[in-house]
Amino acid sequence: MCAPSLECVAGRAQVLWNGVTLTPPPVVELQGITKRFAGHTAVENLSLVVPKGVIYGLLGPNGAGKTTTIRIILSILLADSGRVAVFGATGSGRDQTGRIGYLPEERGLYRKMRVLDVLVFLAQMKGVPRATARLRAEQWLERFGLASWRMRRIDELSKGMQQKVQFISTLLHEPELVVLDEPFAGLDPVNAQALKDTVLELRQRGVTVLFSTHIMEQAEKLCDQLCIIARGRKLVDGSLSDIKRPSSRQHIAIAFDGAAGNAAALFSDARVVSKVDDYGQYAELELVPGADPQELLRALVRSGARLSRFQLVEPSLHKIFVDLVGDAAEPDTARNGDSENV
Repeated sequence: MCAPSLECVAGRAQVLWNGVTLTPPPVVELQGITKRFAGHTAVENLSLVVPKGVIYGLLGPNGAGKTTTIRIILSILLADSGRVAVFGATGSGRDQTGRIGYLPEERGLYRKMRVLDVLVFLAQMKGVPRATARLRAEQWLERFGLASWRMRRIDELSKGMQQKVQFISTLLHEPELVVLDEPFAGLDPVNAQALKDTVLELRQRGVTVLFSTHIMEQAEKLCDQLCIIARGRKLVDGSLSDIKRPSSRQHIAIAFDGAAGNAAALFSDARVVSKVDDYGQYAELELVPGADPQELLRALVRSGARLSRFQLVEPSLHKIFVDLVGDAAEPDTARNGDSENV
């Protein structure tokens, strides 16, 4: 019998045995998870599956239950009911700590320690030998433009620099599952790009990445699969293409090159347009069933609009999110000590 071989297909690890493809068990599986804090239900009957080797987005508005869900996966919190399995094991997520890298939403490093020292210390806590930890830390610091700061104290770094250092600490033990809670918050575009490139590289290496965000543009560009939750309840999950597919209505992206003509009145015509997201020089429209986009185009041109784009498109994840969540989004208020990180 031939030995098994490992392949990475479309970002997912697959085992080939005698020519037969064996799909690995999911890295994370939740079944009917519920968590309450006093009179508040943070997560209610939530089920999801995170396959191996994908980037999985946990999306929702502030207070939706994203952070609580992540803490349950990692056994920082215990669910009141339901089943949690990490790497196929139903014991405590802490038993798998050496295989998991976690970047919490609340950034926290030892502020009086030097950058290199704190990275080496945290890697050693995950079982990495000191010499290996130092080498890896120096390589990552060079990659993120922090090499010249390696002997400076954490409290001498800017907030963005500290965030990059903590992100590096998440990866030094080369985890199989990387969990990132709002990883792009507070990063400028250059550093956000560097982090995004690293996440994509991790997926190429077969690492599973689970990250939470309420920024739909990031999720749409990065995620292979996602789950949208609001008020602790799952609204939809699956691949991005599957989530977009149920919409049978026509969606149009429109961009103006200066003059918009009588666009506002045309967009408000309920016989043609069912929903509109208007930014002035750009708009996304959902047409009513049977409406002819060519008639709308002619009407815009006749009204004096100058168009740089008029295109039938899939609905954006942002639009799907807004349509699904709607009034389910809650104000970002404190709740029994669990505050905005619920």
